[in-house]
Amino acid sequence: MDETDRALIAALRRDGRASLSDLAARLGLARGTVSARLERLQARGEIQGFTVVTRSDLSAMPVRGLMMIAIEGRGTERIMARLAGFPEIVAVHSTNGRWDLIAEIGTRTLEELDAVLVRIRNFEGVLASETSLLLSTRRAGRR
Repeated sequence: MDETDRALIAALRRDGRASLSDLAARLGLARGTVSARLERLQARGEIQGFTVVTRSDLSAMPVRGLMMIAIEGRGTERIMARLAGFPEIVAVHSTNGRWDLIAEIGTRTLEELDAVLVRIRNFEGVLASETSLLLSTRRAGRR
């Protein structure tokens, strides 16, 4: 992937619905060049797909947080499997450093979030956790 591909991806992050003509004008490229690069990025798996985030996606889970979790020994896979069963868990990320996992959580109320946190903290093998509430979200390149 070169600088032009990265610029194309950045433009798509700003506006995933931009037409090929708009992207070409923004990047100073021919429309056919943008089309070919976009197809190549998709074929190579660099672009996995396109998505839409609606207002209802966020309002269904207005209380959102990131829970960093430290796990004892080699229990990461077991804990990840248990977390996958929670409807409130949006995603689970493995990471390095102080924390072993980061769980993205979404609930309707603070009380529901608290109940999820208590359940996770009670898992055998969870040594420590720290949770941060997400106050606002901005997509890369959006105003």
